[in-house]
Amino acid sequence: MKIRDKIVEKSAPYLRPGEKVQAVIPGQTMNGWWVFLILVGILPYFVVLMSLNRYRIALVTDQRILLLDAGKWTMGTPKKVLGELPRGIVLGEPSSLWWTCRALGEPLHVHRRFHKDVIAADAALQAGSALPPPPPPPSA
Repeated sequence: MKIRDKIVEKSAPYLRPGEKVQAVIPGQTMNGWWVFLILVGILPYFVVLMSLNRYRIALVTDQRILLLDAGKWTMGTPKKVLGELPRGIVLGEPSSLWWTCRALGEPLHVHRRFHKDVIAADAALQAGSALPPPPPPPSA
């Protein structure tokens, strides 16, 4: 099962009746460049960062944007609602490997893998309708 489908399925208890998910945007509270530090062997720095980092999910629906906490170790299982924002918020134009979305109240660092979901969420807002699922990645 794809991570987006898994998140939508596990987020069902937080949705209102009839609410449709338009985009799923996983991210984290700390910049993902800390992985580089593991590769160069700075283990204590990694331990400190992992204790501070949290995974978040911005669940964009046709009615609102839910900000969900997914814990410290995985992005696929939402644990609680952190906040609710109006659907009229434009998330922004993602760029670079780790893009920081500042439109949700706290910085959310989104990996390039999920940039198409950010673009889809903003496109759905402009179109005023639900979107089809994101396209599959290009084959190499």
